[in-house]
Amino acid sequence: MIVLSFFFPFAYTADIISTVEFNYSGELLATGDKGGRVVIFQREQESKNRPLSRGEYNVYSTFQSHEPEFDYLKSLEIEEKINKIRWLPQQNAAHFLLSTNDKTIKLWKISERDKRAEGYNLKDEDGRLRDPFRITSLRVPVLMPMDLMVEASPRRIFANAHTYHINSISVNSDYETYLSADDLRINLWHLEITDRSFNIVDIKPANMEELTEVITAAECHPHQCNVFVYSSSKGTIRLCDMRAAALCDRHSKFFEEPEDPSSRSFFSEIISSISDVKFSHSVKVWDLNMENRPVETYQVHEYLRSKLCSLYENDCIFDKFECCWNGSDSAIMTGSYNNFFRMFDRNTRRDITLEASRENSKPRAMLKPRKVCTGGKRKKDEISVDSLDFNKKILHTAWHPKENVIAVAATNNLYIFQDKLN
Repeated sequence: MIVLSFFFPFAYTADIISTVEFNYSGELLATGDKGGRVVIFQREQESKNRPLSRGEYNVYSTFQSHEPEFDYLKSLEIEEKINKIRWLPQQNAAHFLLSTNDKTIKLWKISERDKRAEGYNLKDEDGRLRDPFRITSLRVPVLMPMDLMVEASPRRIFANAHTYHINSISVNSDYETYLSADDLRINLWHLEITDRSFNIVDIKPANMEELTEVITAAECHPHQCNVFVYSSSKGTIRLCDMRAAALCDRHSKFFEEPEDPSSRSFFSEIISSISDVKFSHSVKVWDLNMENRPVETYQVHEYLRSKLCSLYENDCIFDKFECCWNGSDSAIMTGSYNNFFRMFDRNTRRDITLEASRENSKPRAMLKPRKVCTGGKRKKDEISVDSLDFNKKILHTAWHPKENVIAVAATNNLYIFQDKLN
């Protein structure tokens, strides 16, 4: 079981969380929202005065990453919503992250300043310039302590490379390049070059009426900088090797699970779309030589099959639920409706459904497993599938890279859970 620490800073539509991401150490957690803001939380260090504070996250920095724009050539509004955040490995005292909206990617530097220089020769303490002819002695400036200030500054802006909405960014294992993907194209960028990128995948047909699928997600291989993978709305996954050709229109591996004709319905094409794709850390899960079926399959929303008509009518059938690995690749987590999120243990093949809600959000409170009842007599602790609230959903989740600490975004609330502390 797990316990909960929580933070409720949000109240408006612009504050709905649109992405959640831990940095490589797990000490920082970044969230982006529909208002274009990035909020960074820092993990508290355990102290003698607060022995149980380890694992709690408090606000570290907040800044406006993107502003709403207008494309005058296409008469199109570009909203400020943050689609993805990706951290770069820490190389020095500062932290760097990439954030993107539909069209523009930005590289941000987050740094701390706790000292200021005083005793300048050419200006007063209030900043006004001094008359050089009245300076009779030279002073050596000194650094004086000040209150800690966290600064976020944009270091690079990567724009004008995507015609369609950006749905993915992924930092390469060489930490010098990264991928960005929209509905029809994937581009390769160098972190130091902002005025050009290389188009490595282009599935746009000559006649747009012949369009049959779009790119839904893309990610770089965790260890091999020449390999990447992308998924499509047709339920297929393509593994590409950039050493084979400059334009990776031909894949190296093609993964697709054959559809069972007996289960085909009006909604089959819609629900076969892959909403997220993630490499495991160890890269031991996927059998890259077995392309006709997955190694493991976990049913997440099987109890919703009777509700596909309702989900189609309210457009919830198009919701994209992200998935994530724990640090040891032994468990997988994804979100669901009614503010439920599900965790699957790959060793025991067991799963658990938990709920993130204000009702059970007391700090250090234990979460009780939830179960959805699809018919017949409902047990005491079960909830009927007819009672699920489709407006409450957890689309974005993140798992600490080293510990059992998870973050889930339930609309405009961020919940952080961790293992029970002894």
